[in-house]
Amino acid sequence: MLFDDLKGKSALITGASGGIGRHFAELLASHGVTVTLAARRRELLEEACVDIIASGGNASAIQMNVADSASVAAALSSKSFDILINNAGISGTSRAIDLDEEEWDRVLDTNLKGVFVVAQAVARGMKASGRGGAIVNIASILGHRVAGNLSAYAASKAGVIQLTKALALEWAREGIRVNALCPGYIETDINREFFTSPVGLDLIKRIPQRRLGQPGELDGALVLLASAAGSYITGSSIEVDGGHLVSSL
Repeated sequence: MLFDDLKGKSALITGASGGIGRHFAELLASHGVTVTLAARRRELLEEACVDIIASGGNASAIQMNVADSASVAAALSSKSFDILINNAGISGTSRAIDLDEEEWDRVLDTNLKGVFVVAQAVARGMKASGRGGAIVNIASILGHRVAGNLSAYAASKAGVIQLTKALALEWAREGIRVNALCPGYIETDINREFFTSPVGLDLIKRIPQRRLGQPGELDGALVLLASAAGSYITGSSIEVDGGHLVSSL
């Protein structure tokens, strides 16, 4: 059966304390993957692990700050994984003219530097194992286009897409595939209220399908990139956005 190769694999999911990160952990666990959930807030990770285990999955938690290379090194020391879902990220909301250096650094350190630091650490383990692996970096359609008050976020996600291509090129001969998943606007607990506001409703009107995406609508692309079904896909980015990127300007 398609995706059966995932059973028995191990995966690290960053930013897994909630939202789509937690959803991805639950998804992979449902396919028989042993999942390790990572984030800064351990109590939320533990809650997620309890739910995954209650559903018959195998899950554990590690506290880690992806923007801190020492934290990553300590958390991942002597660990190896077959799959990495590089999901941790933050947005920032300042207008570019008001954006201070601290916020810029915080967004870029988490969204771009963090993706590299974690990918590098996991790739070293994949290389040492001789089995290779699959890395999926969670970017955004804002890595391709822009929106107001999100200059740092858009720059970081564009960087993730280019970094994905660079790592795919360098690591292909190690059997490590590196791809990016670029979600459009996906409904989560964090943004649900915003999308009921006049501004949020206007934004939805600019999506060709005239609706938000649901976390489950990312599943096909995520599992494809993480499994042997995508064995000849590397250096690619897949947009899942209801046609938002092809909407007229």
